[in-house]
Amino acid sequence: MTGVLWEWAEMAVRWLHVIAGIAWIGSSFYFIALDLSLRQREGLPEGAGGEAWQVHGGGFYNMVKYLVAPARMPDELTWFKWEAYTTWLSGMGLLVLVYYLQAELFMIDAAVVELTPWAAVAISLGGLALGWAAYDLTCKSPLGKNDTVLALTGFVFLVALSWLFTLVFSGRGMFMQMGALIGTMMVANVFIIIIPNQKKVVADLIAGRQPDPKLGAQAKQRSLHNNYLTLPVIFVMIANHYPLAFASAWNWLILAVVLVMGAVIRHYFNTKHKTGKGPMWTWGAAALGLAAIVWLSAQPSTPLGEAALPAEVNLAEIGPEVENVVLSRCSMCHAAEPLWEGLAVPPKGVLLETPDQIRAHARAIEMQVVRTHAMPPGNITFIEEEERQLLAAWLAAGAPAW
Repeated sequence: MTGVLWEWAEMAVRWLHVIAGIAWIGSSFYFIALDLSLRQREGLPEGAGGEAWQVHGGGFYNMVKYLVAPARMPDELTWFKWEAYTTWLSGMGLLVLVYYLQAELFMIDAAVVELTPWAAVAISLGGLALGWAAYDLTCKSPLGKNDTVLALTGFVFLVALSWLFTLVFSGRGMFMQMGALIGTMMVANVFIIIIPNQKKVVADLIAGRQPDPKLGAQAKQRSLHNNYLTLPVIFVMIANHYPLAFASAWNWLILAVVLVMGAVIRHYFNTKHKTGKGPMWTWGAAALGLAAIVWLSAQPSTPLGEAALPAEVNLAEIGPEVENVVLSRCSMCHAAEPLWEGLAVPPKGVLLETPDQIRAHARAIEMQVVRTHAMPPGNITFIEEEERQLLAAWLAAGAPAW
């Protein structure tokens, strides 16, 4: 029952994380769209920066935005913060359950750096804290006065960190770390900057003081950062299930391209909300980015083809050798009754105990073991490069039966 309970605990936290993320992303996208669609007209209340009319669910809505705040505070004021906090808390819970408590599988790769689980967790937590501190200080520095320069600096910062983390963690661990870091930056923006600034404005109004317009400008800048970082974070969440992204030799560069793609796609929608017409070049740029990702991920980690086959192996008799590699390196998890502690069922239901099962999953073996080195996770079973080359040669020969 321990393995079953563990699986469902992970599922429950993942479900909560997705639900909270949908709520947070939805409200973020909506308010950015609302802010950009505001229009000026005569007769607006004093201090109003614009209004928008919308229709939904059979009713009409008239929204008015005040540049600082209205002269009189309403009796009820809705705060949009719990979606962000719940997303981060559930994400950290998932980080602990999946990665920190299974660091040997999903964070550590002995071929990169031999770390103890506690060392890997400490580096991860330290990276989250220092990453946020560096980003926050950069925003508050003179660079923060120019949004374009700040954005370029932030891009270089994130790409450099992703490359550095490839020198410490496994490919999956690096992707996880960057997703957690970007998510932490976004939530910290809400918790440390946006909500406190809004509370200061409300306190000033209640006390009869004129609020500082800089508080709103700073909060808006951080909110815009969150808006442009949302799509890359979603990609990282999904990509951890696709080894061509996280286990590629160029995984850090793939992440850099995704950051650009996410930015240009959001730029299209943000511009469309503001002007009614989005710049079409952004879709061309996104398509080129996708093509670049596909090309980068197609560069195999292990050479494909018979040329990679060790000279002493006869291709006509390769089947039993392939079976020996899979049984010794993969089948302790991919078995009807997994031998790996904590596994109640084989991952994704994949069984690799017989020749027919191995041949049936030849494409997955190519993607997970040859084109990328996603499996075994963290190379926990110490598969050797010669064994990967053996599998590559078998695949190049059409995965023949034996």
